[in-house]
Amino acid sequence: MSSQMNLRPAAVAGAFYPGDQQHLRRDIVEYLSQAGSTFTKPPKAIIVPHAGYMYSGPIAASAYHLLEPIRDQIRHVILLGPAHTVPLKGLATPGVAAFRTPMGDVALDIDGMNMLVEQYRYVSEKPFAHAEEHSLEVQLPFLQTILAEFDLVPLVVGNASAQEVGDVIEHCWGDSTTLILVSSDLSHFLSYNEAVREDAHSATAIEDLDHKALSHHSACGRNGINGLLKCAAARSMTVERLDLRNSGDTAGHRDRVVGYGSWAFYES
Repeated sequence: MSSQMNLRPAAVAGAFYPGDQQHLRRDIVEYLSQAGSTFTKPPKAIIVPHAGYMYSGPIAASAYHLLEPIRDQIRHVILLGPAHTVPLKGLATPGVAAFRTPMGDVALDIDGMNMLVEQYRYVSEKPFAHAEEHSLEVQLPFLQTILAEFDLVPLVVGNASAQEVGDVIEHCWGDSTTLILVSSDLSHFLSYNEAVREDAHSATAIEDLDHKALSHHSACGRNGINGLLKCAAARSMTVERLDLRNSGDTAGHRDRVVGYGSWAFYES
């Protein structure tokens, strides 16, 4: 760990989600109470969207809701999200010890991050890749609400192959105390009907564990998804679709929408 500041402050609180703890917690509890997903067994991995909560919060909640029965079991979260603000080759750790949200600080697994940087030439410490990135940050209040005590390995995913991302995920896989979380939206700025068609195709690819089927336009977090799909296929995992909607269904107009989906992955 280099001599960077040891805390990443919240960058999108008050924009993507409420900036005060009381309002934030109230909204998340409401989303969770409306989730239609039903717990059958513990998921090992989930895919969730990362837009503003008014748009994608209900879709994300359908996955986070499944973690409530195992809130005391999960101690480690491996969080992967795409780079939106800077060009990035490979994967980046943040070079800090904690992430802050209005709900408090989330401790990071410093040793785990350092090990990834040491072992994989395409994983590097890049605080600038994390500084303004929302795809990871918006997941934290949900995790802070759902889970008891946990630490985090946050990874911004840039230009990286399914094999490279999959190798990192496999390295971090752990046991039942570790959750793999991939953050991604789906199609962007299509008409409502076009988005429904495109997102249905992406959902099929995810559910078929096909890491080669997602295109550049399918999902902003496709590199993280593809790495997870490669691992899931090798492990013969099963996938459950929890929700598939877009901003035209939740809080936006239908002329230009963004697609959102959530999935749970289960070990055999």
